[in-house]
Amino acid sequence: MITVAKQYGNGFTTLVASEGWKVAFITYSEQYDVLREMKRHLKTDEVFILLQGSAVLYIKEDKLEQYEMQKNTVYNVKKNTWHHVKVSFDAVVAVVENSNTTKENTERKAELC
Repeated sequence: MITVAKQYGNGFTTLVASEGWKVAFITYSEQYDVLREMKRHLKTDEVFILLQGSAVLYIKEDKLEQYEMQKNTVYNVKKNTWHHVKVSFDAVVAVVENSNTTKENTERKAELC
């Protein structure tokens, strides 16, 4: 059997969720147009892959760092790492993470920006 998922909206959209993992797309929305807040997942890594357009990955450890994302390149953000992705109007970023990544095990802070 096969599931084909091609439709997605603005922002973060989960396309497929399976036993232990899920795949989503990030596209342009107000949440991803500027750096307003950082978040970190307490239980899982998160993988980002730029498919089209442009995107910047922000990471905050001792200082704020930014990475101009390259297409078809895997960016693995380790659990407990503060991060944010800013995308262009035409961007599509694939996201792979554990299926149990939720608001309950994710922290958000605006003051880290």
